[in-house]
Amino acid sequence: MKNDHLSVTTFKSLGITQCLLDALNEVGFSHCTPIQEATLPMALQGRDLAGQAQTGTGKSAAFLLATMHYLMETPVADDKRGPWSIMLAPTRELALQIHKDAESLGQFTGMKFAAIYGGTGYEQQRKMLEDGVDIIIGTPGRIIDFYKQGVFKLDNIEVVVLDEADRMFDLGFIGDIRYLFRRMPPPDKRINYLFSATLSQRVLELAYEHMNDPEVVRIEPEQITAQNVTQKLYHVAKDDKIRLLLGLFSKHTPSRTIVFVNTKRAADQVTGYLKGNDFDAEVISGDIPQKKRESLLKRFQDGDLPILVATDVAARGLHIPGVSHVINFDLPQDAEDYVHRIGRTARAGESGDALSLACDEYVYSLPDIEAYIEQRIPAEVVAPELLIEPKPPVRMRRSSTGPKRNGGGGRRPRRPSASPN
Repeated sequence: MKNDHLSVTTFKSLGITQCLLDALNEVGFSHCTPIQEATLPMALQGRDLAGQAQTGTGKSAAFLLATMHYLMETPVADDKRGPWSIMLAPTRELALQIHKDAESLGQFTGMKFAAIYGGTGYEQQRKMLEDGVDIIIGTPGRIIDFYKQGVFKLDNIEVVVLDEADRMFDLGFIGDIRYLFRRMPPPDKRINYLFSATLSQRVLELAYEHMNDPEVVRIEPEQITAQNVTQKLYHVAKDDKIRLLLGLFSKHTPSRTIVFVNTKRAADQVTGYLKGNDFDAEVISGDIPQKKRESLLKRFQDGDLPILVATDVAARGLHIPGVSHVINFDLPQDAEDYVHRIGRTARAGESGDALSLACDEYVYSLPDIEAYIEQRIPAEVVAPELLIEPKPPVRMRRSSTGPKRNGGGGRRPRRPSASPN
């Protein structure tokens, strides 16, 4: 991370337990981001928090560090059994990202973390919970499934985290959230962290209903969109969008690019044309089997797959370093989705480009997007050489998957684990 996106506050100065400081040092983090600087001192004192910050600003590290610090520093009775904390996310991608961060930041704690989400790994996840875990990270549906079967209990939850609360409302998960909250110890007997890109009235009502007089922390960005994103807009006829997309790829070498579309059908069409014109690209969307999604994301993250064509399932929760370009092949129909999409690039102080194609079908979204981000997106003239005649597309095979549900145990160490040698 670059220093201009960090505060002057060091993690060491906050009194975080030593095994967490060792992990932070191992991964090269010494200074807090603004949301971490604003929330961690209160969280480490045991205060409930409702935090607002942009995606990609370090929210997950803030609540992970606060949670693990509390669990490591607070003794537990010998006759009690975990899980001690549940962290709820709206999508499996975000749950997996939080779990990955937990494994990294908690590598010297001795804690066990379980990623619980729908779509795959049912028996494996069940066994993990039966064997005992300290922190459950996952999506509401699969967690409730295992809870109703008695695979784990909620009696000893000490810390609960709700991430991307605004998205929970959008996806209709609030009933599930309330179901879980009401089966945990009451709000004043646990610590509660809620994080959201926006602290709307409905999110705050949820916070005050299920939290213990939370501190509200808002980190207002200097601008709503990521600071280091260069935005460009191309007005183009719908029938010319594929030609322009190929022209844009001919202009830059796609090392790690996400192309966003509004529908699965469009994703298949765009990917077919890219493959037919010698660009290595794959689709990631809601109906792709989970194992394949994870495999594609790993290839993309490792640099083996240069282009990912995505529906909005990938707009939130994915932290993939080094995404150089985001291309909105379709302008999103929701202004907030524009911000989340282009936030996949220029993360952690890096720079990136966001290119948007405004066609006659979706251009009506543009005024709302520009009003939301409080700026005009600079428009570029489509030069004739950018319109490349495509070769025939590769025929895409549609995935066939059954209905899915979205998505216990262990005993934590009585004291912090020893520091690594």
